[in-house]
Amino acid sequence: QVQLVESGGGLVQAGGSLRLSCAASGSIFSISAMGWYRQAPGKQRELVATITSGGRINYSDSVKGRFTISRDNAKNTVVLQMNSLKPEDTAVYYCHLHLEIVGGTNYWGQGTQVSVSS
Repeated sequence: QVQLVESGGGLVQAGGSLRLSCAASGSIFSISAMGWYRQAPGKQRELVATITSGGRINYSDSVKGRFTISRDNAKNTVVLQMNSLKPEDTAVYYCHLHLEIVGGTNYWGQGTQVSVSS
């Protein structure tokens, strides 16, 4: 069973920065795509950024140029560096793991709150 544990959320003023980390248990990290999603109150969960096992990265248009995703396979961690934060970035941020095999399983973290004040 894979467990994902997020940390690093909090309250920050607009223009500030936060760094989210996600630590994965188990031995499948190196063959998994990792990602960050977020869900604001009253809205659907949306993709923020993903990084494949091979290092290919994808960002949503709303965070391009401000957020950076990275992974450390030796430490089974994925990090989301968030700069130039805006009030509209306020949401619960979830870590996601997708096992990159046919019919691969998906796992979610418990979420961490990010609040950006104006």
